[in-house]
Parts: sequence; structure tokens; C-alpha cells
Amino acid sequence: MKKAVILFNLGGPDSLNNVRPFLFNLFYDPAIINLPKILRYPIAKFISKKREPIAKKIYEEIGGSSPILKLTEEQSIALELKLNQDDDLSEYKCFIVMRCWHPRAENIVKEVMNYNPDEVILMPLYPQYSAATSGSSIKEWNNICSKNSFKVKTSTICCYPTDKNFVQAHKDEIMKKINNLENFKLIFSAHGLPEKNIKKGDPYQWQVEQSVDKIVKSLNIEDLDWVLSYQSRVGPLKWIAPSTEDIIVKNSKLGKHIVLVPIAFVSEHSETLVELDIEYRELADKNGCKNYSRVPALGTNENYIKAMSNLIINKQDYNFNGKLFPPKIQCPNQFKKCPCLSYE
Repeated sequence: MKKAVILFNLGGPDSLNNVRPFLFNLFYDPAIINLPKILRYPIAKFISKKREPIAKKIYEEIGGSSPILKLTEEQSIALELKLNQDDDLSEYKCFIVMRCWHPRAENIVKEVMNYNPDEVILMPLYPQYSAATSGSSIKEWNNICSKNSFKVKTSTICCYPTDKNFVQAHKDEIMKKINNLENFKLIFSAHGLPEKNIKKGDPYQWQVEQSVDKIVKSLNIEDLDWVLSYQSRVGPLKWIAPSTEDIIVKNSKLGKHIVLVPIAFVSEHSETLVELDIEYRELADKNGCKNYSRVPALGTNENYIKAMSNLIINKQDYNFNGKLFPPKIQCPNQFKKCPCLSYE
């Protein structure tokens, strides 16, 4: 069987000239600004123009463009190789789809149609589901498939926050940084969301908490000093807390060795290379921090690639908090937007 794996990521500008159109695509997404098109369009235009100078400075810090496409291509190559090694009954080909910059879904759908697979498997590079990330990408893909009359068996792996290999991948990278360290604060930092999104039922915060809980338990370090916080706040709305900035300031003043873990990012991009590595390091220095470390994003970590490969090959065996979920199951508790594992 021929199987097409669609890897979803956010994307990033490939030059400084494309910063504004990238920002426009981001804010024009109804999952980000939930308004009718007639209102969303001018608002996205305004915000992208206003934020362009700030964003350009950020990308200037990392060479004038985002590295996310190159890094996602590396993940795609590693995953395709792993899939074809692990499953000799199928032929796998990975395709990359970025939500806010190229390659876009409208072009990749045509490439997948030409490949003519027996099955399509949607695989977000977001371990924890949010309507603003995985949800938006999956919805766009399905809409464009409908417009192109592309009908094929499609499976969706929407999230994998406690997958054992995903957890092991984080454990591996963290241990490389904290081995033999003393008096350190392990700060798990995730991209924030407006609090209202969570109140509406978005499972993102809960899933991030589940990831961190499993990773901390896997580290098995007595009296480990750790905390989960959220970064990248923008706009006037109240965001989920605590903020990574506040945690860094507090622990820098206490003389702690700061060790940051990007828990919701699997590729290096502006939020890790600039926000965590440059801006937050400067913040820590100003508040007396003498030692500052950052655990890398998972990238092509062997166990992370293994996690995705196993999820794709053994879709029906998806394990979440010790339970085998059948198709169309919902996340536990109050969350309604996460399909967990769906077949169409």
C-alpha cells in the first residue's frame, strides 16, 4: 500500500521581505482571529503591518529568515526512512505542509494527488493539540481536499502528549543538560494561549501538563525543582500563566542555574532561537543569573522519530494515559475539540 504522510508545521518567513505576508497569513487564520472575513482581513492587515518592524528584528537575529522549513525537511527525511524500514508492507512518502508560509496545503494536495496514495495520514508536528495549531492545519487540509475532489482514506493523529517515545526523547535531551548540575531550576516552557481559548474547551494546556508530568516522572530525580510556564504572550488578553519571564526573574534572583525546556516546540525557530536563547538569557543576566542553559528542541532525536513512526504504523494502538482509544474518541474531561485519533 502507498501511504502519504502529511507533516504539519506553522512555517516561517524565508526572507525579511516576507515577514509581513507571513504575519498576515498568521493573523488572517480564523483560528487565531475568530471574526468574519470582512472584519478579519483589515485587522490582519493592520496587525501584520504594525508587528513587521519587531518581527524583522527578531529574524535579523537568526540570519534574516526562519530555519523551520529546513529543519522540518530533516525531520521528514528521517521519518520517511524510519517508516519504510519499520513497515515492509507499505510504501511511505512524507510531505510537508506549512500553515502560514510555503509550502502551503493548496500546492501539496496536488502533489499528493499525483502520488496517488491508498491512504493519507495527517501528522501534526505539534505534540499537544490546539485548535489554533493542529486543528487549523487539519481543517485547512480537509477543506482543500474537498475543493479538489480528492477523496482517499484519511487518518488523523492529532496529538501524542504522553507517547512513551516522545517522553523518552525529552528525557534524553534533558539529561544531557542537567547531568551533574546542582542548584538548578528546570523550566518547561510552552507557547501560551489566551485564557479564553482554554475556557472554551481547547485541550492544549491540559495536554502540555500531561506531557510535563510524564517527563518529570521519567526523570525520576528526587526533589527535582521544576515548573511549567508559558511564553510568547501578545496582545491585551489575559493569557495562561505563569509566564516564563516571571519564572526566570524569580529564579535568577534566587541564584538558580536556569535550564529551559521547550516542551511544545519540536523544531528550532524564532521562539526558541531568539526568545529563549537571546531575550530570556538577557532577562536572566539582568536579574543576577550566573548560569543559563537551554535544552534543544527534539528535531531528529531518534526517539522522537520513533514515536511518530510507531503512531503512524500502529494507529489503532494509540495509547493515551494507559488507555487504547478507538476512532472518534474525545479527550477526557471537559475538552471537546480534540479528536485524539480519528478515521475518515
